[in-house]
Amino acid sequence: MVQRTVTVFTDDLTDTEGEDIATHTFSLDGVSYKIDLNPDSHQLLLDALAPFLKVGRKEGAGSPRRSTSKRPDGPDPIKVREWAKSQGIEVNARGRVPREVIEKYEAAH
Repeated sequence: MVQRTVTVFTDDLTDTEGEDIATHTFSLDGVSYKIDLNPDSHQLLLDALAPFLKVGRKEGAGSPRRSTSKRPDGPDPIKVREWAKSQGIEVNARGRVPREVIEKYEAAH
């Protein structure tokens, strides 16, 4: 016997189905809500909340985002990437530079 599971994504506001439906969260008066919306419904929510979000203060959304600037105790990742490319070492254009590449860079400088 074969069992087949079908997942149907439904917009909570319009009751329409689609693959582009995503879950969004928001809080009001200490109560958190989750709602599944298609992009158009999500935009309606954002438009409705926009005047309040513009003047409101953010609170308790977790820890603040950390800067993506270089660490003060390490070499500049941009320079490391440039050096690695000039040496024929493959390195991603984004994200962390692998420790072994940084060590090779430091050894060469």
